[in-house]
Order: sequence, then C-alpha cells, then structure tokens
Amino acid sequence: MKTIRPATYEKWAQLAQKELRGRSVDDLVRELGELEIRPAYFADDVPASAAGEMPGVAPFTRGVRASMYANRPWTIRQYAGFSTARESNAFYRKNLAGGQKGLSVAFDLATHRGYDSDHPRVVGDVGKAGVAIDSIEDMKILFQDIPLDRMSVSMTMNGAVIPVLAMFVGAAAESGVAAKDLSGTIQNDVLKEFMVRNTYIYPPEPSMRIVGDVIEYCTREMPRFNSISISGYHMHEAGATAMQELAFTLADGMEYVRAAQKKGLDIDRFAGQLSFFFGIGMNFFVEIAKLRAARQLWAGIMTDLGARNPRSLMLRTHCQTSGVSLTEQDPNNNIVRTAFEALAAVLGGTQSLHTNSFDEAIALPTDFSARIARNTQLILQNETGVCDVVDPLGGSYYVEALTASLVAGAAEIIARVEAEGGMTRAVERGLPKEQIERAAAARQTRVDRGEDVIVGVNRFMLEEEEPIDIREIDNAAVRREQVARLEDIRRTRDAGAVARALKAVRSAARSKTENLLPAAIDAARVRATLGEISQALEDVFGRHEAQTRVISGVFADAYRDDPEYSSLQERIRVLAQERGRPPAIFIAKMGQDGHDRGAKVIATAFSDLGFTVHFGALFETAAEVAAHVADMDVDAVGVSSLAAGHKVLVPELIGLLRDKGMGDIPVIVGGVIPESDYPFLLEAGVAGIFGPGTNVLQAAFSVLNLIEGKRSNQ
Repeated sequence: MKTIRPATYEKWAQLAQKELRGRSVDDLVRELGELEIRPAYFADDVPASAAGEMPGVAPFTRGVRASMYANRPWTIRQYAGFSTARESNAFYRKNLAGGQKGLSVAFDLATHRGYDSDHPRVVGDVGKAGVAIDSIEDMKILFQDIPLDRMSVSMTMNGAVIPVLAMFVGAAAESGVAAKDLSGTIQNDVLKEFMVRNTYIYPPEPSMRIVGDVIEYCTREMPRFNSISISGYHMHEAGATAMQELAFTLADGMEYVRAAQKKGLDIDRFAGQLSFFFGIGMNFFVEIAKLRAARQLWAGIMTDLGARNPRSLMLRTHCQTSGVSLTEQDPNNNIVRTAFEALAAVLGGTQSLHTNSFDEAIALPTDFSARIARNTQLILQNETGVCDVVDPLGGSYYVEALTASLVAGAAEIIARVEAEGGMTRAVERGLPKEQIERAAAARQTRVDRGEDVIVGVNRFMLEEEEPIDIREIDNAAVRREQVARLEDIRRTRDAGAVARALKAVRSAARSKTENLLPAAIDAARVRATLGEISQALEDVFGRHEAQTRVISGVFADAYRDDPEYSSLQERIRVLAQERGRPPAIFIAKMGQDGHDRGAKVIATAFSDLGFTVHFGALFETAAEVAAHVADMDVDAVGVSSLAAGHKVLVPELIGLLRDKGMGDIPVIVGGVIPESDYPFLLEAGVAGIFGPGTNVLQAAFSVLNLIEGKRSNQ
C-alpha cells in the first residue's frame, strides 16, 4: 500500500475504500473507528510496500532514524508539577538526579485558564493538578538551578500559551539564557481543547491566530524549540478509539501547518519544530501500529502540503501511558499496566516517553510512586534489550496488517473532515467531539457488562482494598502563598510600565499582522501577571463559552435485552407516572476542571434510562450551580470532580443549597476521589460517592434510591 497523500477528498476516499473492502465512511463512523481483529494473520495480509520500507527513510513507518534506539534511547521525560513553583523545582531536581533526561511541566488549572491565583473563580483549583504560575517570578523559581541552555523543557500549555511562553522566555533571559538557546516544546494545540480537554480561553478563530503567532515566533527566534505538540493523548483519555485519535490528531496537524503557511512561513523552515503527542493504552499491538501508521500518514500529508526537505516529512512524537487505564481498585496492578503500555510506545518508535505512576487514578503521584514510574523506563532501556534492534516488529504479519488498516481507516475519517472544510470547521460543528463521546460511552457499556475485562474492577476483584499513601496538596496554603507573592509584585512594580505594556498587548491583539509574543514578553518582564496579560487578550478576543450537548442511544442500544436495565427503566417510568414528570438530575462541573468524559457518560446513561438530565456549563462556581438548581425542579445534583477541587467546592455548594432551603436535595459526587476523602465529604453532607470504575447502572440504582427515599420522607 502506498503512502496516502491527501491531495483531494476523492483520492483519500478511493484508497481507503479499497483497503476497507467497500465499507462507507458512515459505516466507519457508526462503528466508532474500531478495528476488526482476526485470530490469525498471514503473508497475504501484509501490504507489498512494507517489505521495501527502511528505518530513517520516508514514509518512516519503521522509525524516524535509521539507528533508532541502537544509537540513542528515547528521552525519559516525566510530566510533573504541583503546588508552588518552589516545591515543583525541588521535585524536578530530584528526578533529574535520578536519571530523568528532560522536564515536562504540568500547570494548575487556574494557570491553564488564564486566571491569577487570587481570582474568585479558582479558589479550589490553585496548585491542585499542576504548578501555579502567576508571574515571571514564579517561572524563575520553577527553573532555579536548572541549566535552561542544556535542559530540554516541555510545557503542556494551550489556552494561556502566550503569557506562559512569554514568562519562560523572560525568566530565561533574566538568568542569562537567550531565546535562541532554549530547547523543548510548548503544546500550543488548541483545537483538541475544543474537542475534549476544554482548557481553552478564547474562541476558535483568535485561538488559531495565537497558534500561528507561536509557530512564527519560535521559527524566527527559538530555532531549537518545538512550537507545537499536536496532541492525540487527550482524545485517547476522553475515550477516542485508536483510529479516531490517529485521524483527528493528524487532521489537527494539517490545520496548524496551513495556519503557519498563511503567516508566510516556508513549510520546510518550521516543519522540524512540529511534534506530536499520543496516548498509549492497553491494546498492545494496536498502539504499536498506531505510531507506525501516524508516521506513514504524516509523510504523505506533508508532501502534499508542499514540503520538499525529506526531514520535513518526519513525524516525531512524545508518548504518555494512559491515565484512563489506571484503576482505583487494586492500584498496584497499574504498575504492570504502565510497563506494558511503555513497552508498546517503545516498540512503536516514540522519541520520548512519560510513564504514569500507579496512584494517579486517585491523586497526584508521591515520590515513591514517581520513582517506580521513572524506573520502569530505566529498566526497559537497560535490562530488556529493546534498544538493540531497530523496529523489532517490522515484518510481523499482524503488526503490518494493523498498520495498514489504521492508515486506511484514518484516511477515511480525515477525508470526511476535509469534506467538512477542515478541522476548525469540523470542531465548530461538533463532529469530532460527538464521535469521541459516543466511543467513550460505548466503551463504558462494555466494561459495565464485563465484555471488556478490567482486572480488579469487573473481574478478579479483591474482597478488601488496602489503603495506599497519597500526596495531599493543601490548596488553601498554596493559594495564600501565591496571593502573597502577587500582592508583593503589584506593590513593588512600576504600575505605569505595566499599564503601557498591557496596552501594547491589546494593540497587538487588534492588529491583523503583529505577532503577540514580543508585546507579551515585554509585559511579563515588567511584572504584568499571567491573569493581566490573558485579560488584555480577552478584552479584544472575548472568552469562549461552549455549548454542552448530551448524546443519546448508546446505553439503550447496548442494554436493549438486559433485565436489570429494563427493571430500572420500569421503576423510573412508574415514578414518572406517580409525580407527573420523570426524575430529574442536574450534573455540574465546578471549578476550572474541563475534563468532562465521566460527566458526559453519566449524562448519556441517565438520559437513556429515562431521567431528565440538566447538564450545567463548564467552569461554574458553586454559587452559579446553586442558582441553577434553585430555578429548576430537580431531584438530585451530581458533581463530577477529576482535579481534586471537591473538598473546597462541594461543601460550598451544599451550604448554598441549604441557605436556599434546598438542603434535602441529595448531592452525589463522582470522579477521581481518594477514599481517604470520603469521611470528609460525607460529614459535609454528600449523599453518595462514586469513584473511578463505578458501574453506571449501579450508580443509577443508588441515585434512584436516594430520590425515592427523599420522597418517602416528605
């Protein structure tokens, strides 16, 4: 099979149809991009072109370098950040001393969403899921005693990419390192934020302008720095199939290349600064084939977009083992899961890798669990022999056939996206988001029904779980420290210089041609805060507010003949007849946590069962949720929490409901909640807690029992 080149929709579709034996794109979409796996594969299943492919030669199916790990192993790049810049800096230096080769910075949700730590909307978010960065002073502390001219730094930042990159460049300059000497990566992938992760700030059009500005600035001023990391990882974590992750990620990449070309940049000049980021799950051989297929497809895409330099056709990627495959139940199993996923990433040919810690289904990793995660990679590199041979699975009937199937299927999906007018248009219309949400819901039904086995969750369960130590972040203490530093900066800086610098940022935003980064760097260096620079851009661009939609039919189809499901539907039907309306639930996402996979799955399931489901807007405060509940006739409130804000926001919500005379409405909490937090939440008035791995039907039964119990007490 030749490399796919997306010159036209028809060309893509013709080749894809041949490979998929006549199935249509609509069939493919309905099947959610799942691959059909056979019990055995033979030589006839392998494309003839596979035999002639070489490592280090386009289309790079067998790897981007001829020698791959035999010459130099992949980079161990652990993603970390929590609490304050000072604590994160100490954690980084300890890991670097232990063998880690590069830094990967996790920012807290307040930073992602462009808010300073003293903003009222981020009370429960500061320092919780990453490090809080409010100013260039925080950035200087974060990298203190780390040689930025010799250390590669990756930063997962999208929404607030302008102020964060400005502060990084400014902090480096104040430590004596010029922008041209910095190496690393900024994620800068905003399209996937509108699809799955939701840490956007501005609407799609100005967000895409920001992407182009960052690529342009890095191309001209930071030649060693990757200006974008095009991420499939977050699609993977939101429930995308391997085929969907592959297709939508590469379609995003096409859109970003076109955005840079519109800036007048030569594709061969910036192509080397593009990188990718894929999630690696438990379907071992499929994940290997996914990385091989990605390289093959990207070589064709870049050729058709005008690249002439062979190196421009290379897809370079970082990978991270799956977070969603980690389980709260019997969590030591996660060590094994992560090791298999890491091996898949390596056999697939990743250039750098993060391995998750076994306790991350519950909380941020401890030093103990982080050491195991890092050593997993050290053992792979030094004890298994995987570095000795280039592409050891090349030529495997199964792996080559999977690679070809993924190339063909992803081509079909990309052809559909191209027919929509490109990825920005497809995202605006909600096409990728809906497909991923359907895939996530379908996956949940298979787990709940035991069709997909999860050891320790739906089979081979422990009778009693042993508690494990977790890392606790004192959110209130972190916020006090950040607020104090902000107050000190505002008191000692030149207020006039800050005002002039922020005016220049707004002027650059209004301009159609001026790059935003120089003005933002100037503002950061006179001590304008992250929130102030973000607000200056928001004054011009506005802030994006997503429209939430709940899909339907997935659970109803999966449970069509299930007696337990039918029994629950009948209880809901009888209750609806008795009271003149179905039972109603309000599902809330409070704080700046935009990860809504769990909330959307619950909303879909409850809606299919017969509940009236009200899904609140993302990023609401407890006061806003309480006001919605007061305006609606609801029987229960479900709060989804994945970023550790529940100990602050849920008690606040319960108190507000009581103040409004609605204290009898049960509040249920679900998501990533450590069992050690259960007593606190129950004491605060929470009526039910559903941790990771909860069976959705069991959750629905529990909620219905709470609603019926409330009615019997009235």
